[in-house]
Amino acid sequence: MAWMSSGKSNGDLIDKMVKNGLITSPQIAEAMRKVDRKNYVPDQSYAYEDSPQRIGFGATISAPHMHAHACENLLSFLPLANSPHTGAILDVGSGSGYLTAVLHHLAPQAKVVGIDHIQGLVDLSISNLRKDGVPLASGDDESGVIMICGDGRKGSPRHAPFSIIHVGAAAPEIPQPLVDQLAQPGRMFIPVGEGSQDIWQIDKSRSGEVSKKKLFGVMYVPLTDADKQWRSDSS
Repeated sequence: MAWMSSGKSNGDLIDKMVKNGLITSPQIAEAMRKVDRKNYVPDQSYAYEDSPQRIGFGATISAPHMHAHACENLLSFLPLANSPHTGAILDVGSGSGYLTAVLHHLAPQAKVVGIDHIQGLVDLSISNLRKDGVPLASGDDESGVIMICGDGRKGSPRHAPFSIIHVGAAAPEIPQPLVDQLAQPGRMFIPVGEGSQDIWQIDKSRSGEVSKKKLFGVMYVPLTDADKQWRSDSS
C-alpha cells in the first residue's frame, strides 16, 4: 500500500501510512509527525511523496514507508528509561538526517549517532536537523544527536555499544564491525546484497549470541566508499 500513502502534508502522509498498515505503533506515528520531511528534501513539492528522492552527493532519502518499516522492526530495542537496552543508537549512511531525527524522537534521552562518509552530507544533515528543531549534542558524552563523518561500515567504536543499528544502504555482506558493536542485547536492520537485496535483522542476545533473519526484498543504493559514491570534482 506504499504507493497509496503519499500525502499533502506531513501529517497527512503519516495518517495514510497508519491507515494503510505501514505504521502500526502509535509511538512511531508520533515520532514521525515530529519530523517534517520538507526539511530533509531538496524539492519541497515532493516532500510528502511516499517515494525515495535524490539529495545530492550520489545519495537518496528512502521512501517514508521504508523508514517506518525500520522503526517498527527496531522499536522493541529502543534504549529508554527503565529499559534493559542501555546502548546508544547508530544510523549508518545517515544522509539527510531524517531517520536520525525520528530515532531521536523515539528515544529522546538516548545518544543518537548519525554517520556518513561524505562531509557534504554531514553538513547538509546538520543544517536540516537545525531547521527541524532537533537538538544536536555538544559533546560525545551527552544525549542528543551527534553527526559524524566516517566510514559507516566500521561503525563508531567510541560511541558503542549500540542497542540499535540502522543501515541505510546495501552492503555486499554484513559488516563484522557493526555486529561487534551491537549491545547485548541489540538489533541491527540492514539491507544486504549486490543486485538482489534483502533486509536482514541481526540480533545479539544478552549472552552475546548472534542470530540472523532475512525479512524481505528491497532496492537500496550501495553501501560503498565515498569516492565510488561521489567525487567532489564531478558535476
